[in-house]
Amino acid sequence: MTDALVHYEKRGDIAWLTMDDGKANALSPALIEALDAALARAVDDAKAIVLAGRPGRFCAGYDLKVMMSGKGPASALTAQGAEMMGRLYTLPLPVVIACTGHAMAGGALVLLCGDRRIGVAGGFKIGLNEVQIGIPLPQFGIDLVTDRLDPREVTNATMASTIYDPDGAAEAGFLDRVVAAEELEAAVQAEAEGLAKLSTNAYAKTKFGVRKATADKFVAEVHANLDALLS
Repeated sequence: MTDALVHYEKRGDIAWLTMDDGKANALSPALIEALDAALARAVDDAKAIVLAGRPGRFCAGYDLKVMMSGKGPASALTAQGAEMMGRLYTLPLPVVIACTGHAMAGGALVLLCGDRRIGVAGGFKIGLNEVQIGIPLPQFGIDLVTDRLDPREVTNATMASTIYDPDGAAEAGFLDRVVAAEELEAAVQAEAEGLAKLSTNAYAKTKFGVRKATADKFVAEVHANLDALLS
């Protein structure tokens, strides 16, 4: 099941994790579990990680079928996703994200968990559309946004549900840079290889120090605020 949803491949010292559910890469319980397992494997097996999606689709966010199936399943999935993002945000290896296409809602939050984010150029949508569809952005998402986005874009990205193209997403802070589709794979591999040359121990400790407070805060908050969020 893990390999079917998240393909694992070693390229030198770099572990490539490619999410592909054959559809939009929605964050279902199974996909989150598979991603967690692949990340744990990579920590023991590599010096840096690439997280990619399928062509045209990076991640569509939380699985709406689960989110609409009742408060219990929705609560469990929201917490499962927040805990996974907390682990990804403080992972002791460099994480380079290859944004292969659309990244909406929870998918855009996953982007914010990467250390470097390289997106593919094209007519793709990246952003947080929760308010647009009548769902308040969870506090852990707000924490990530305020930690990573350009402060001038926080209001637009959250309350106004602004959806960006890849270039706009780079200006806002969802991405670090944008490259042509034919350049994405090589650009991401080169970025990961550069980060892999840094001291693993020093990188891990520094990253943990920089991000621990935010990660701890949003994981605690998701459990405290689930009832209010999903009411």
